Amino acid sequence: MDNSLKITALQPEVLVRLLKQAGSRTASPEMIAEDLASGAPQNPDGTINLVEYAAWLAKEEDDADQSE
Repeated sequence: MDNSLKITALQPEVLVRLLKQAGSRTASPEMIAEDLASGAPQNPDGTINLVEYAAWLAKEEDDADQSE
């Protein structure tokens, strides 16, 4: 059995775990669900591409900074 992670196809709960291990204090299943509802990219199978998600978060942050 292959237990390797594909950063291009992470289950939301795995993404939360990775974000927390990387130091996030706000990562939660609810946060991911809210982001997806707000337009964060998601693969057709329900997984999340970490690179695309990180880019989306950066854009959202930039958009929020510019609107202040």
